[in-house]
Amino acid sequence: MLNKPVFFLILCVALATATSTFDLTKFERTQITEEDFEQLFGLYRIHKAPFHIEPSVERYNYFKSRVQSIINHNKNPNKTWKRTITKFTGLTTDELKGVTLMESQNCSATHFPSEPASQGFTVFPDYFDWRQAGVVSKVKDQGNCGSCWTFSTTGAVESHWALFKATKPPLLSEQQLVDCAGDFNNFGCNGGLPSQAFQYIQANGGLESEDSYPYKGVDQQCSFDSSKIVASVQYGSYNVTSGDEQGLQESLFTHGPVSIAFEVTDDFMDYDSGVYVGKTCHQDSAHVNHAVLAVGFGHDKTANLDYWIVKNSWSTTWGENGYFRIQRGVNMCGVAVCASYPQMRPPKF
Repeated sequence: MLNKPVFFLILCVALATATSTFDLTKFERTQITEEDFEQLFGLYRIHKAPFHIEPSVERYNYFKSRVQSIINHNKNPNKTWKRTITKFTGLTTDELKGVTLMESQNCSATHFPSEPASQGFTVFPDYFDWRQAGVVSKVKDQGNCGSCWTFSTTGAVESHWALFKATKPPLLSEQQLVDCAGDFNNFGCNGGLPSQAFQYIQANGGLESEDSYPYKGVDQQCSFDSSKIVASVQYGSYNVTSGDEQGLQESLFTHGPVSIAFEVTDDFMDYDSGVYVGKTCHQDSAHVNHAVLAVGFGHDKTANLDYWIVKNSWSTTWGENGYFRIQRGVNMCGVAVCASYPQMRPPKF
């Protein structure tokens, strides 16, 4: 039986803003009880769920099975990453697609003309992180809208503008892209591609700041004001050859953070820390459903894995303060099939 006092109703606003830490480590050593599950479910509904969910038996059983899966995963000493209860843990796959993942994008990273992928770089440092240069903006939160592509886009433009102008990164408007970039084969809260967004920014003349065109997380009529442009992309999109992970590494190291897209599967939603290795995701461009920003790379000695450092758009309460690491060198979940960055200078052929 469900313990009714655990499942009291609260305002959706509180659900969206409150945070809590779920320590599951003790259940890796001791058996989790029904009472434990009920308490965790109550805490999840209060502090984690991105919107109000009813405490049905079906929902509770789904959450329970998901938590047990997390515990079993974390017990496995061969896993290179940890899972935890996140705001997505109690949501079904269909709900996840509706609130945070974009529709699968059959992207082509070479759709637009690009420079040659490799310039002959063969030696890279073991660790590199653009955050250390102060050119990566804060982690943001896309909310219940499949607008990840806009955050990947603004994150890249913010960093490349900072590098181009030798200044701190501006905070640019994702909502402008949601509302106004549709003519470039983007679909607001239903998805889009950073490469196509860079083309829109070039043609449009630039982006407003997030203050002048604030984020609402819903599709609206375009209300762009050209007098409020704070950053531009004069030469459009540089597109890394699809599947060329060394070209991706070279682009990131020599030019700046790179927008990438990959396929998110259920277990990734519960990511907590470590180097993510997906077991069920695809490596082709037809399945990518989430756009993010690669800002660095490194090597994990414990796991003996190379990795990418990636900025997400699910707030700082998710993952490693809003970031995650994913295996590098094997095109994990398609990270190298749809990579691009904004060109601030004329391309060199």
